[in-house]
Amino acid sequence: MDASDPAEQPSLVRPYTLTAGRTDSRVHLPMEAPVETLESPPREPRWSTRDVRGQIVELCVERPSVAEIAAHLSLPLGVARVLIGDLVTQGYLRVHTTLDDSATFDERRELIGRTLRGLRAL
Repeated sequence: MDASDPAEQPSLVRPYTLTAGRTDSRVHLPMEAPVETLESPPREPRWSTRDVRGQIVELCVERPSVAEIAAHLSLPLGVARVLIGDLVTQGYLRVHTTLDDSATFDERRELIGRTLRGLRAL
């Protein structure tokens, strides 16, 4: 297999079909923001756990960052943001705020660690 062969190159078309071509999330989602699954969603999801939305909800039990979710599912960051934003507005996920000026040294260190793990995973 020749890596220069266009047929062997990964396609970005499929991920963008997941968002119906949308590239912006309705929710502010910094790449380092932790995301978690809500214990009581408004309704049972209509998708299977094999669906990428189900995979995102499942991953968010561990409170990963937006970047970690994108890396784990091999999705472009923009696609992950749109899908996560949809799940937040539908009541399946919660996004935690990132640090402000009053953050402690330990909170800043944890944020740096999560960000580095997310970047390494990309």
